[in-house]
Amino acid sequence: MGATEDLERGELGVWVNGDDQRRVVRVGGEMDIDRAPMLRDALHAAITRPGGPDEIVVDLSDLSFCDSSGLTALIHAQRTAAEHGRRIILRTPPPQVRRLLEMTGADALFPITDS
Repeated sequence: MGATEDLERGELGVWVNGDDQRRVVRVGGEMDIDRAPMLRDALHAAITRPGGPDEIVVDLSDLSFCDSSGLTALIHAQRTAAEHGRRIILRTPPPQVRRLLEMTGADALFPITDS
């Protein structure tokens, strides 16, 4: 995964940036069955990196849609993070994603922030 600071709204994909103090995984576009493996792999790499930060922020502000496969990738990442003594924080999930988290009860698994 390449790091970038130039994510444009609506752009598709997953970007990882940050340093040893803070890792941010930004998600853009639609997160469905075709793109969920990309998210799963990026999160796994960020979580399991030796010497990495205790918190991984998943910035969802540019996510336009998320289905159950995207949610499954997030839940799997949360479990992996717990196994490694780390924590996943969801940042700025759009209304559709918030509803998905709330309807499934997955909102209880993650700290959610709007900043």
